[in-house]
Amino acid sequence: MMYQATQRKSTPLQNVDVVSLSFYVGLMLIGWLNIYAASYNTSNPSIFDLSQEYGKQFIWILTSVIIGFSIFLMDGRFITKLSYPFYGISMAMLVLVLLVGKEVNGAKAWFGFGSFGIQPAEFAKVAVNMVMAHFLSTTTLKIDNLKTRVIAVLILLVPAGLIMLQPDTGTVLVFVGFVFVLYRQGLSGNILLFGLLAIVVGVIALLMRVSNFTVPFTDIQINGQYYFMGLVVVMCAAIYLLIRQVVMKRYRTPYYTYLIVGGILSIMLIGSINYVVDNVLSSHQTQRINILLGLEDDPQGAGYNVKQSKTAIGSGGIIGKGYLQGTLTKFKYVPMQSTDFIFCTVGEEWGFVGSFFVVAAFVAFILRILYISERQRSVYTRIYGYGVASILFMHLTINIGMAIGLAPVIGIPLPFFSYGGSSLWAFTILVCIMLKLDAQRLDILR
Repeated sequence: MMYQATQRKSTPLQNVDVVSLSFYVGLMLIGWLNIYAASYNTSNPSIFDLSQEYGKQFIWILTSVIIGFSIFLMDGRFITKLSYPFYGISMAMLVLVLLVGKEVNGAKAWFGFGSFGIQPAEFAKVAVNMVMAHFLSTTTLKIDNLKTRVIAVLILLVPAGLIMLQPDTGTVLVFVGFVFVLYRQGLSGNILLFGLLAIVVGVIALLMRVSNFTVPFTDIQINGQYYFMGLVVVMCAAIYLLIRQVVMKRYRTPYYTYLIVGGILSIMLIGSINYVVDNVLSSHQTQRINILLGLEDDPQGAGYNVKQSKTAIGSGGIIGKGYLQGTLTKFKYVPMQSTDFIFCTVGEEWGFVGSFFVVAAFVAFILRILYISERQRSVYTRIYGYGVASILFMHLTINIGMAIGLAPVIGIPLPFFSYGGSSLWAFTILVCIMLKLDAQRLDILR
């Protein structure tokens, strides 16, 4: 990758986007205050008490500031050259953690160091984003080329496969967000459309998995999924005839091909649902999905977390109960309330107004990243920026979706809010690399 550069003398923070940096610092500090509220201990009221989660989070924040400042000291060209080495190291760490890692909540995803732990999967997202930006910014590549698409998918599948072995379904889902990066680089919108249709087909197949239907005019019982397969075939045939006879007025091979391929892929997807549910997902993940879809009701078991989270958020009303006044969170009625369900603390203590402010701040931050991505001269930086925005978007959507019962509980942190050092470090690296490359946008020319 060749760059032309002019020599400029600058301080580490010169030309850094102040708006984005303010969002980063603001969200991190607000998140710390919420961790304090979620795990508040009257016997250890100091927010700097290192024996409590909020005291440990303070250490993570200080080290994140050091990491961020260190990135600002680097040269942008040096950062881009680290893409493949960092990716290789991250993949090695994902393999190593499967061999010698510490098992937490059924997932072998951590390197344990006393009371602290490091989760390599968090840093894999940074590595994937860097390599994706490096690969796609190669001037000779075209996104509509099959080889380019295959390599891009492999860049995602290697870490996704290793992380799934832990297993950590939530982190794997974050990689789906990179489809937005590929779309920005010219990937056909039909791919996004097919993706949305695949989600719809998958949900319907899950709903029909537990149902049986009687074949008309017979006593034969068939599983709902096979019934759905037949409907897909009929629908594809009907759509084809509609296009041919009404819309196009004549035979068109491309539409015929799309329908055949789409029908086959839909049937393969429906047929694979049982295998994935029975052999890939753990039993508690399957149960949580069934509860989300209304196929099971277990308010005191697998559905307890979501039930308590929704109750806490709803009890906050419009303006909330006040800081440190949340009764459900204060008395630990919500499991994992400082990590996966940290948003319920926001809802209970700050109410609808506070929750709206937090979500709006995240959305504004993501939009700001997209804005500064579009003003880049470096293709690498633009692609990298879209990757940062996509990762933040996926985390925000899934985490808050879990808290309010719109997504299955799969264990994924809310950026800058959830307790934990690996997540905070990873998001700090993601954002600070973006800000550093943006600060040198006039120096690095593509």
